[in-house]
Amino acid sequence: QVQLVESGGGLVQPGGSLRLSCAPSQTIFSFNVLAWYRQAPGKERELVAQEIAGGGSRKYHDSVKGRFTLSRDVAKNTVDLQMNNLKPEDTAVYYCYVRQLSSDTEYWGQGTQVTVSS
Repeated sequence: QVQLVESGGGLVQPGGSLRLSCAPSQTIFSFNVLAWYRQAPGKERELVAQEIAGGGSRKYHDSVKGRFTLSRDVAKNTVDLQMNNLKPEDTAVYYCYVRQLSSDTEYWGQGTQVTVSS
């Protein structure tokens, strides 16, 4: 069983920045898919950013392109989401997600609240 521990959420003013971190209990290189999702009140969970290992390709939700960046911190063994120029519509609970294709298993973090408000 893989545990994902998220950190970095909080309250920020519009235009501000936050950095979310997700620390898996296994090396990040054991996962084929690394991603961040979010769910706002009354809305479905949506993919924010995703990296497919191997090819290293990344994709982002249209609404966050140019503002959010997903990255790996090898030294800390974390999957990070740098969020800049935050907007009120970015307010949501953000979830870390990883998947291992070899075992066809996926894991979710517990979620971290991001609130963008003045």
